[in-house]
Amino acid sequence: QVQLVESGGGLVQSGGSLRLSCAASGIIGTIYLMGWYRQAPGKQRELVATIISGDYINYSDSVKGRFTISRDNAKKTVYLQMNSLKSEDTAVYYCKTSGSGGDSWGQGIQVTVSS
Repeated sequence: QVQLVESGGGLVQSGGSLRLSCAASGIIGTIYLMGWYRQAPGKQRELVATIISGDYINYSDSVKGRFTISRDNAKKTVYLQMNSLKSEDTAVYYCKTSGSGGDSWGQGIQVTVSS
């Protein structure tokens, strides 16, 4: 079973930057997708960005040009660099992996952007 631990969240002013990290550990088979989702209060969880097998990257329209996802396969870690943050980016951010062992989710980490 894969365990995911997120880090790097916190409080930042509008226009600022944060970098989220998610490290995978445990029994890890082949991971072909690593990504980030978020859930704001009163809203459904939504996709932020995913990276598949290190090649194909997908972003939600709301973060394109501001967020960058990357992964380090050797460290089994996925990153989310968030720039030009807006108040509407405030949410709990979740890391997700998909692979031969199924889907795994992190516990979530709070990102708060103050205006």
